[in-house]
Amino acid sequence: MDLVPLGVYGSVTEANLVKARLEANDIDAIVQADDLGATTPTLVVTNGARVLVRRDDLAAAMEALERMLPSGR
Repeated sequence: MDLVPLGVYGSVTEANLVKARLEANDIDAIVQADDLGATTPTLVVTNGARVLVRRDDLAAAMEALERMLPSGR
């Protein structure tokens, strides 16, 4: 499976919200965070939490996230 980063987010919570939105649109996603298995969540602040999707799903994932933004942005 060829995974590519969709974005880097400031927290695992924010990344999981993005993942949930993608999955609601039938797009598989993975959250990757260097937080030692959630035992040290402060590490995520420095490295961020990445959301990964299949390369073939990247365009659809970006479109799904654009629909999340309020109008005028």
